[in-house]
Amino acid sequence: MRKIEINTEFIKLDQLIKFAGITQTGGESKNIIKDGRVFVNGEIVKERGKKIKKGDIVEIDGIEKLIVV
Repeated sequence: MRKIEINTEFIKLDQLIKFAGITQTGGESKNIIKDGRVFVNGEIVKERGKKIKKGDIVEIDGIEKLIVV
């Protein structure tokens, strides 16, 4: 599990995926979220603007697991 540090109260899900380097564009992030390939704290999330806060665990298609710190 890779730690991603944020300096704000939250980060939007699509921004986090791009910030972590999993996708190169916001459009790519939007597509994997829309396709149901992203889990937040064990639940499928299809809302790209979901607010991700410190302590949340984001898993992308079983490829990568991130914890926001």
